[in-house]
Amino acid sequence: MLLPAEKELRAVLARFAEARFRHDLQPTGRSSRELEETSARLCALTSTGSVDQALTAADALLEQLRAERRTAAAASRALAA
Repeated sequence: MLLPAEKELRAVLARFAEARFRHDLQPTGRSSRELEETSARLCALTSTGSVDQALTAADALLEQLRAERRTAAAASRALAA
C-alpha cells in the first residue's frame, strides 16, 4: 500500500476536525455536506470504510511515517560519522 504524504494526511485530518467541530456547534446543510466530504476524503486516503477506522488508520500511518523519519535520520547520522 502506498502511504499518503504526511502533509496531505495532516491537512485532511485538520479539515475533518474543523468540519466536525463546525457541524457539532451549529449543524446546517452546508456543514453536513462539508463533514460528509471530508469524511469520505479521509476514508479514501486511509483506505478504510468508516470514520472511526480512518482515524485509527491515520494515527497508525502518522506513527509509521515518524518511525521512518527517525530511521532515515539515524542512517544519515551513521553515514556522516
